Amino acid sequence: MTRDAVIVDATALDQALRSDEPPVLLDVRWALGQTDGYDRYREGHLPGAVFVDLDTELAAPASAQEGRHPLPDLAQLEAAARRWGVTGERPVVAYDAVGGMSAARVWWLLRWAGVRDVRLLDGGLAAWTDSGLPLETGSVTPEPGDVVLRPGALPTIDADQAAGWDGALLDARAAERYAGDVEPVDPRAGHIPGALSVPTAGNVGPDGKFLPDAALRERFAAVDGPVAVYCGSGVTAAHEVAALASIGVEAALYPGSWSQWSNDPARPVETGPAASGS
Repeated sequence: MTRDAVIVDATALDQALRSDEPPVLLDVRWALGQTDGYDRYREGHLPGAVFVDLDTELAAPASAQEGRHPLPDLAQLEAAARRWGVTGERPVVAYDAVGGMSAARVWWLLRWAGVRDVRLLDGGLAAWTDSGLPLETGSVTPEPGDVVLRPGALPTIDADQAAGWDGALLDARAAERYAGDVEPVDPRAGHIPGALSVPTAGNVGPDGKFLPDAALRERFAAVDGPVAVYCGSGVTAAHEVAALASIGVEAALYPGSWSQWSNDPARPVETGPAASGS
């Protein structure tokens, strides 16, 4: 996979939307602890964009056994994708207002489920408006799609595989959560033993756009062997998978992530900032 297969800039997206075969646009306005994504979407979104609810459409119900954002049931995900207007032919572009950190969840899920042409709007909503491009208000109900989803196009690992991972296991959370200095949502602080700290936030610059390829390669220079990524609940880790994909590195996602691992008292926990992959 190349950078152009993972992200699209605002100018190119604007041109694509004016074409005879415009992409399906998905607005994934979400952030941990916030529930006003739909309201913000209605206040202003890219023309034709459909709102996607991360908590209810991109995840199964939370549990201590599976984590805060388990992978959704495939049939329910397919039904949701059809509601969004996803077909077997049209490309898909997803965006948010946080540098792709939440939109990457739908990017990963659709790619994992076999939709080949899915990209992230580089820089998200801010990049669009900073380019002087228009927004529209209200909500959009598209023509239903006919996409058929088949899982397994992108690799995943479970807790047992994470425990014995023979390669680079990347922790995409903030460095202070990795170190165990703070833990705002999960029952134990720290990280999976042997994991490297490579926070997702470092994949983008101050403008919310992905770093240039050379900078991303330097960022992941210490990564060796098979790569797997986890975060708090499998959401922002998808952004790290996307960043790696943009420079041609395939990475597996651990969907249960720290929210699953830390709920299992049999799983060991390390603290401290010693290991670093960035």
